[in-house]
Amino acid sequence: MGEPDDEPSPAEAVRAGQGEAQGVAAPRRRGRRPGGADTRAELLAAARVEFAERGYDGATVRVIAERAGVDAAMVNHWFGGKDSLFISALELPVDPTTILAEVVPGDPDHLAERIIARFLDLWDGTGGAPLSALLQSVATHDIAARLLREFVERVLVARVVSTVAPDQAALRAGLCGSQILGLAVVRYVLKVEPLASADHATVIAAVAPNLQRYLTGPLP
Repeated sequence: MGEPDDEPSPAEAVRAGQGEAQGVAAPRRRGRRPGGADTRAELLAAARVEFAERGYDGATVRVIAERAGVDAAMVNHWFGGKDSLFISALELPVDPTTILAEVVPGDPDHLAERIIARFLDLWDGTGGAPLSALLQSVATHDIAARLLREFVERVLVARVVSTVAPDQAALRAGLCGSQILGLAVVRYVLKVEPLASADHATVIAAVAPNLQRYLTGPLP
């Protein structure tokens, strides 16, 4: 047998860059798409799958970026971090962190009133259409339902209920969610009268006491 061929294989030539032999530096290829206009959409699609499959804690920025075929730095570029990416993946009508900053500070005994008032302002301000679309998506798409459940566990429990709940924070969060989403369905999706057209003061007076009991009152 002859001596091994000293010429690089085609794969080696690609990696080394044949242009260097001619004094021209070959561009390095990283195997990922550049962060073009479609990068944000690709990241959102990948994030929805990862968050639904692994939950917030299990999903990582690196894996989400790999699934989207982009560099992990694009997550910070487009969303500012994992938390904001998660919120964006939910496609909520408004950034919930803004609402939390408005309703959580203050007397905990009146937290329910602030929550109901803020959500009514939000829902009526958008005509209820984005909320209706979200609820219908949750009802018909498993990924959307998992994402919303993760949102309830991470945002509603961790940032709202746990700050005032004397016990059973997870149960209280579920009860609060049933109250708020139930109100949303009846008022904005089914549009059952007279609740659908009731003024805010009437709705708050009727619903807030029960929501407050879920937040801070004794449970069976």
